[in-house]
Amino acid sequence: MISKRAQAVSPSETLAISAKAKELTRQGKSVVSLSAGEPDFKTPQHICEAAIKAINNGFHGYTMNTGTPELRQSIANKLQRDNKLNYDPSQIVCTNGAKQALGFSMLAMVDEGDEVIIPTPYWVSYPQMVNVAGGTPVTVRTSFENNYRMTPEQLEDTITENTKAVMLCSPSNPTGTCYSADELKALADVLADHPEVNIISDEIYEYIVFKDEHVSILNVAPELKERTVLINGFSKGFAMTGWRLGYLAAPKSFSNAVAKIQSQETSAPSSISQKAGEAAYRGNLNAVRNMRDSFEKRRDYIVDALSNIDGLKCFKPSGAFYVFPDISHYLGTTSSDGTTIESSTDLCMYLIEQHGLAAVPGDAFGEPNGLRLSYASSMEDLQEAVKRLQTGLQDLT
Repeated sequence: MISKRAQAVSPSETLAISAKAKELTRQGKSVVSLSAGEPDFKTPQHICEAAIKAINNGFHGYTMNTGTPELRQSIANKLQRDNKLNYDPSQIVCTNGAKQALGFSMLAMVDEGDEVIIPTPYWVSYPQMVNVAGGTPVTVRTSFENNYRMTPEQLEDTITENTKAVMLCSPSNPTGTCYSADELKALADVLADHPEVNIISDEIYEYIVFKDEHVSILNVAPELKERTVLINGFSKGFAMTGWRLGYLAAPKSFSNAVAKIQSQETSAPSSISQKAGEAAYRGNLNAVRNMRDSFEKRRDYIVDALSNIDGLKCFKPSGAFYVFPDISHYLGTTSSDGTTIESSTDLCMYLIEQHGLAAVPGDAFGEPNGLRLSYASSMEDLQEAVKRLQTGLQDLT
């Protein structure tokens, strides 16, 4: 009864860890969870008020499949204002979260036998989405020493006659790494010699960059625009995870292809969420900046704290709200109760079951020596999490 395609898809490890944490909490156990990629802030008030107004005004019906003209115009204005990129609203498709924009993009782009290059560590869903589309994910293992950035040489060496696209994510989930303008230009120079290779650029964390401004690959290589799909949304920067609103901007022919798929699968996002998104991009970004400043303070705290734990290595990420320390020192160790740690998954299960700390194993992201901790939590939770992590690691020999 179950298709081969469904059987080939693995469940999300991040959701599995979150579910484990919730189950232990229901059992009355104390759990500090740094597993979910979800801001702990409330959606800014002016966005909520726009949604309430839409409800009270009876804006309850279906909208255009690709999103309301007003929202798509707001997105086009934002892309020009914040990213210096020109898109017509007809090139934009609003979706039920950025995840859907990514999944439908894979379905619209990838055929059986096509390869999609994905640098590791990757967001857990990227390779699974390629599998669902019938393609083959081809991973490129990056290094801790290079802050998990793919080099131009690695990209060049991985491209084959079957390569259909390369997946980029900056700022990165799970590492928080950002590519600089020079690094993106170097990758773009490689792609210039391979006109058959498309680019999918996931920029969902663009508002959470701590030092320099966010840079898109199209800022350094505008000539790639006709084969680039930009993915973005409202969940991270505006603390709107539950509103389920994302979008893509792409060449018109591609956005039309995605729109056809969406028309048969889901239709447009919630009408109320779309009004909220419109307000988000039309309003000021003061609340966004305040959240970013809070994330930066939390980042500085947790990086310093982790760097003082023997055996852990942790660089300071430039964006998003994750740290991805190297935990290889602890692989092959054993706890005082006899638990053997052979993998990052073993370490995460040990930490949550024995010490009440929920984190996501690097195995889920294609990097066995890593561990993802989200600092989108209160400072109090972060401080308690560090204590539990230190206690748990000290018990391993």
